[in-house]
Amino acid sequence: MQPADLQALVETRMPFGKHHGCLLADLPGNYLNWFAREGFPSGRIGQLLQLMHEIDHNGLSDLLKPLRTAPPRRAG
Repeated sequence: MQPADLQALVETRMPFGKHHGCLLADLPGNYLNWFAREGFPSGRIGQLLQLMHEIDHNGLSDLLKPLRTAPPRRAG
């Protein structure tokens, strides 16, 4: 896990399914648990969903709060 992965959870929207358009950080635990049982998709979205599941499952969602309110980072 990299800091950019945590930032991606509060910036990336679910690209498909029942919760299409929802921020990954806002997905309900039961939906994340479903992926854990049925299998995470491949690629970056699957990695992020798996990370969000671990965060949610371990009660660490508060780690994402400062990232939600952080000002946008400037390039360079």
